[in-house]
Amino acid sequence: MIYTAIDTFYLSEEQLINSPSRKDGIDEVTETTLRIYGCDLIQESGILLRLPQAVMATGQVLFHRFYCKKSFARFNVKRVAASCVWLASKLEESPRKARQVLIVFHRMECRRENLPIEHLDTSSKKYIDLKADLIRTERHLLKEMGFICHVEHPHKFISNYLAPFEAPAELRQEAWNLANDSLRTTLCVRFKSEVVACGVVYAAARRFEVPLPEDPPWWKAFDADKAGIDEVCRVLAHLYSLPKAQYIPVCKEGSSFATSNRSRDMPSLPVSKEGFLDVRPVNEDTEEVAKDAVTKPALDKLKDLKKNDDDAKPLEGVSKEDTGRTDHRTDAGGEKNKERERDRGRDRERERDKERLKSRERDRGRESDRERERDDFERDKEKSKERSHRSRDKGHSEKPKHHSSRDRDYPSYSSREKDRRRHH
Repeated sequence: MIYTAIDTFYLSEEQLINSPSRKDGIDEVTETTLRIYGCDLIQESGILLRLPQAVMATGQVLFHRFYCKKSFARFNVKRVAASCVWLASKLEESPRKARQVLIVFHRMECRRENLPIEHLDTSSKKYIDLKADLIRTERHLLKEMGFICHVEHPHKFISNYLAPFEAPAELRQEAWNLANDSLRTTLCVRFKSEVVACGVVYAAARRFEVPLPEDPPWWKAFDADKAGIDEVCRVLAHLYSLPKAQYIPVCKEGSSFATSNRSRDMPSLPVSKEGFLDVRPVNEDTEEVAKDAVTKPALDKLKDLKKNDDDAKPLEGVSKEDTGRTDHRTDAGGEKNKERERDRGRDRERERDKERLKSRERDRGRESDRERERDDFERDKEKSKERSHRSRDKGHSEKPKHHSSRDRDYPSYSSREKDRRRHH
């Protein structure tokens, strides 16, 4: 039994050999290939979703931990990888929507399997089923982890370890790349992150021929041992010798994240190469248990057959009615979904109409403001013209007044002259 606690999810080599996948008849090569394939999916999807490297590293660690407790034959690799990416994005505070994750994985699957690339319709039944499987698999992940998803990566130790050696930038980059590649293996569930960081630094130094102090050994300052460092280097060298991982259909139901509920509840039995269940016991107790497991279902089936012989006809009628009800329920559910989609479309159209009316009202308000400004400008012009005309009229009215005064004085002067002439 594997117990999960904070930063204590580490297994021995014997526990990895006796994994649930091996008990279901999956050999070591197939399990290793599927682990690498799932980690490749997580890395590629993280790049397409523009996620930081910490999210992809956390998702790969969760992927390895989950398949240390569950079998590849019962849970599909592709769907578990999608759930790991979705959960890791939340843990590392870079969340992505379920719709985005499903669209990316759907497109990746089409490209990898040379299928025609089609857009995943979010209103289709296929998308609804995929989303339900994604949520269900995330619950399985959290359940198996005990809701303890603490992950410590070796990347943060690399710069600290290389700082006292004054290593070049190329060595640091090579160590960083090796740390990313180590997440495709089971090193994250076998050794602590400090040991993996020391192994990565040692491999990068050997590749660039950079000497490291050995008297005293440099790895003792970082709580590591030479055996762990050598094992890390050996696993990385074996990883680089393998070809590119391809998908192997091991899960019984490839369309869903896991197999049916019945297969989940039943204990997993080893499968031989010929395809039959291998129920060879080791002890007498296990032999009795195996016999009971084989004989009890057969006896129960015989009893059920005897009981159902007499009631076959009414049961057939009931089954037909039940099937009719189920079909009616499915039709009703499909009609409800269509009505909901129609209502959503109507609501969207109403919102668009409201926005258009608001924009028109704004334009009208702007036009009315411009017209008011024009009217005010014209009124000011007219007022200024009237003032100028009034001032001109005043000037013309004053001139004839002066002429009239002269005319009035002129006749008075002429009368005096006439009087004078009369006296003379």
